[in-house]
Amino acid sequence: MKNIMLRQIIIILLLCGLPGLTQAADLIADKSFGDDNEIIVTFSQAVDMEAAINPANYTVYEEPDPDIRLSVEAVSVADDLMSASLRFREPLNTSQPHVVAIANLSPDPEVVTTFTVAKPYIGYLLGILVSALLINNFVFTKYLGLCVFFGTSKRKDTAKGMGFTFTIVIVVSAIMSWFFYQFILKPFDLNFLQIVIFIGLVSLTVQAVDTILRKVNPDLFNAFGVYLVLVIANCVIIAVPLILADNEYNFFETFMLSLGAGGGFLLALYLMSSVRERIELANVPPTFKGVPIAFIVAGQFALAFLGFSGMQLF
Repeated sequence: MKNIMLRQIIIILLLCGLPGLTQAADLIADKSFGDDNEIIVTFSQAVDMEAAINPANYTVYEEPDPDIRLSVEAVSVADDLMSASLRFREPLNTSQPHVVAIANLSPDPEVVTTFTVAKPYIGYLLGILVSALLINNFVFTKYLGLCVFFGTSKRKDTAKGMGFTFTIVIVVSAIMSWFFYQFILKPFDLNFLQIVIFIGLVSLTVQAVDTILRKVNPDLFNAFGVYLVLVIANCVIIAVPLILADNEYNFFETFMLSLGAGGGFLLALYLMSSVRERIELANVPPTFKGVPIAFIVAGQFALAFLGFSGMQLF
């Protein structure tokens, strides 16, 4: 008897509630970001002109911050009533998905058409990669990993070897850290052990790379010297797992972040080693020879990379 009554209630709810929801969902054919302060909405059918052009009918906010509403300055509707362009007073942060709610658009006044506007996911992934590689380079904009950076950037061969080794270590350790964080630390509420667990995973990865290099390429292993061991406590390698845990990145986003961080470190090493090899042939004052001139060059590179700040390519 209870099961029959439950089925009847479900059927009544479906008959009463779903038509309005389906109509609201089917009303939006497409949505995307336009200019810096614009959202373009395409409808599946002609809409009411008065309702679509009224900015008061629109509620827009970034998905992570639903309490902060974005002010819609004006709405322009196409002549065929099939699309609308929402203009905002301030530029939109297109790196975050935006939730748009439109009232009085459906024939049923109680139905509010709600949808999310976001960049294509592949663009979001490429944005994470390019951000870690150039825009937020961990060496030149965050000043992390400087010990290994200055120690292995004297020769191009050593710099390239350390860069590739570092990239492999950071990608493997970041993926392992993601699995531990998602399936062990979070479910058992052990977030306070993040740093300890992440350092242990990095140490395990570095030890594996150390053993492989010792057997496969002894010359490169000897060139690294003590700096390969210092990779264990490198700030960049520890920063990446902490960032992915703080931002709740999924597997693909974690891979892109770690690949971009490793590639950015490789790029920084190669650029620095190219300049330091030429500096050795230059007439540098005795006071600035060695580490002082290297710090000056690194500062100039940092100034150049700061020019990428705020850039969004995708």
